[in-house]
Amino acid sequence: MTLRRTAHPQSLDAEASLLLVRASCQSQTHRVVYKNTDVRAGGGVALSPGARSPEPGARSPEPGARLTFGCGRRLRVRQSGRLVDRSESRAQPPVMAAQGNAAAASSPLVLLAPKTKTKKKHFVQQKVKVFRASDPVLSVFMWGVNHSINDLNQVPVPVMLLPDDFKANTKIKVNNHLFNKENLPGHFKFKEYCPQVFRNLRERFGIEDLDYQVSLTRSPPLRIVEDQGEGLLLNSYDRSLVIKQISSEDVADMHSILSEYHQHIVKCHGSTLLPQFLGMYRVSVDSEETYLMVMRNMFSHRLVVHRKYDLKGSLVAREASDKERGKELPTFKDVDFRNNMQKVYVTEEQKEKFMEKLNRDVEFLVKLKIMDYSLLLGIHDVGRAEREEEEGEEVSNEEEQEAENGQSVGLVVGSYGTSPEGIAGYMSSCKPLGPGEFDPYVDVYAVGSCAGAPQREVYFMGLIDILTQYDTKKKAAHAAKTVKHGAGAEISTVHPEQYAKRFRDFISNIFA
Repeated sequence: MTLRRTAHPQSLDAEASLLLVRASCQSQTHRVVYKNTDVRAGGGVALSPGARSPEPGARSPEPGARLTFGCGRRLRVRQSGRLVDRSESRAQPPVMAAQGNAAAASSPLVLLAPKTKTKKKHFVQQKVKVFRASDPVLSVFMWGVNHSINDLNQVPVPVMLLPDDFKANTKIKVNNHLFNKENLPGHFKFKEYCPQVFRNLRERFGIEDLDYQVSLTRSPPLRIVEDQGEGLLLNSYDRSLVIKQISSEDVADMHSILSEYHQHIVKCHGSTLLPQFLGMYRVSVDSEETYLMVMRNMFSHRLVVHRKYDLKGSLVAREASDKERGKELPTFKDVDFRNNMQKVYVTEEQKEKFMEKLNRDVEFLVKLKIMDYSLLLGIHDVGRAEREEEEGEEVSNEEEQEAENGQSVGLVVGSYGTSPEGIAGYMSSCKPLGPGEFDPYVDVYAVGSCAGAPQREVYFMGLIDILTQYDTKKKAAHAAKTVKHGAGAEISTVHPEQYAKRFRDFISNIFA
């Protein structure tokens, strides 16, 4: 390699002479001395005629300074025993001498070095799901559902369900000891029954697994009732699902009818008044087992239910107690329905569609010898909801004014709220719904009142408590009630065919 002298007006003496040295740049280091400047040209550095001129204001080496070229690509000035980095720009590629001797004569000696490369730091926020709930059973339930859905997503959807799928289950046992003890118990078990079957049912009911997972795990479920005499009864945080505690006998009954239930849902293409069963689980904490069933909420996640009835078609002991009437939203029964002169105002076409579904579902229950089911009727009063909303806005405005005046304001939580994600979440992407409006794909049990109704209402109607079979216990209860009330009394414990006929006759008369 050849070093050629170029004039540098700021740093080199005009009278200095440049020594041309030919040697291997990888094995030797050559020194060129200019009066007070000691310059070393090291291996790997080529000075070319096309090198750029230094930028205006660039500093030249001070007297006594020693410039070091490393193999290099970086210029360092060693001065007063310390190393100072002067590198500002990246080295340019060598330029052929054929570009012209004139350019070489006019170009000064330029010492080029690359910019310092700094590795960019990408800060990624870690997404950690914390299954925190006041009840350890709910924390384990949330953890288990999340784990189960994640595992199912790794398994291909089967082309068809096999008989073994209706007997299958998945289990997991966790021993954390003190790890994450603030959120989860140290030891617990989680079991899911028939995961592929319920996965298929969710698909037929139009519920995506991801939405199902978010609805159950984003936030802890909410208790529907405080009275826990019959076990847990909860809503998912977005109010689209219901989690109900069941008994081990109910789990056995569900296994006995699951295959027929699945066939019925396939035949009716998911259009049914029966409960939409979406998952069945067992949670074991502290050697105590809790069985939970997940179903679609028959009521709306958005429209508040103002009156509620549980109708069986029987008039014996079918009236709400005084304790029940004292609740915020009491459950009235058959006698109360008649005494209140309550009617359901729908069009004739809506009534025919409803009765067609009801008859088909009741025939299915009779075939399975199931009885003691009920029609759950919820009524949303549109006019009352509008008045309550106006009053709520006035209260909200007053509280905002108090907040501006520096007074403390408590958190106000509405009766029902929409969720940005989950089963009810896609509603946010649709057009806004007005008073009394609903999406039939989400509120599948809802029916709006007809134009001639005394007041505008929305009705939610579906069948509940379908796991009671006419077994020895029910036969004994029927005999006892017959002796007490007489053979002609409309008692609720009767043979499935008789129960179905009486039930259909009563329900057909609730319409105006």
